[in-house]
Amino acid sequence: MKSVTLRGSGEPILVQKIICLGQNYAEHAKEMKLDVPASPVFFLKPPSAIIHQGEQIVLPSISANVQHEVEMTVLIGEGGKNIHLYSALNHVAGYGVGLDMTLRDIQLEAKNKGLPWSLAKGFDTAAPLSEFIPTALVGDPRALNIQLHVNGKIRQSSSTNKLIFSIDKIIAYISQFITLERGDVIYTGTPEGVSRVDHGDTLEAVLQHVDGHVLTSLSVSVQ
Repeated sequence: MKSVTLRGSGEPILVQKIICLGQNYAEHAKEMKLDVPASPVFFLKPPSAIIHQGEQIVLPSISANVQHEVEMTVLIGEGGKNIHLYSALNHVAGYGVGLDMTLRDIQLEAKNKGLPWSLAKGFDTAAPLSEFIPTALVGDPRALNIQLHVNGKIRQSSSTNKLIFSIDKIIAYISQFITLERGDVIYTGTPEGVSRVDHGDTLEAVLQHVDGHVLTSLSVSVQ
């Protein structure tokens, strides 16, 4: 199984499942011509899709439009079922930054046919993840910035205070239907600015405090 690291922890943490929020920034929903959801919308990626710092995204030959989506990620430290909103953040071990790589043409084709689009989100290397930072070092998860640079130029930049559904609400909602386990990773949604990547691109994602202090970062290339 694939694993992630939590800064200061002595051993890797095995990832049980990856749960991804869709349409959790209003401006991204707008650019995708989608309505803002009334409740959290989520889908799954397999842990086999994970890659780490310095590794390569492999573009599947079946797609002509692979797009990046930068997101704050959440590492579950304590699992649970029907987690209460007021205690939800106590289940978080740390925060990171990740990329939800998407075969956009494959996804849209599947949606138009009323078919599942797991392939578009779950292919190998579709889930680059940074090191996670313990909650005590992060502070308020609603007051962070995320950015993505492609070949040195900013493509995406936003704040977690623009999340439609906050981290505690996401955890409480998901745990009503799917039991959360230690090692689960939640992708919290992407802001506007998603676009295509090409062979040879370098993607650099950053999670930082509003004062510019970098908490964690991720750099991967496109094969």
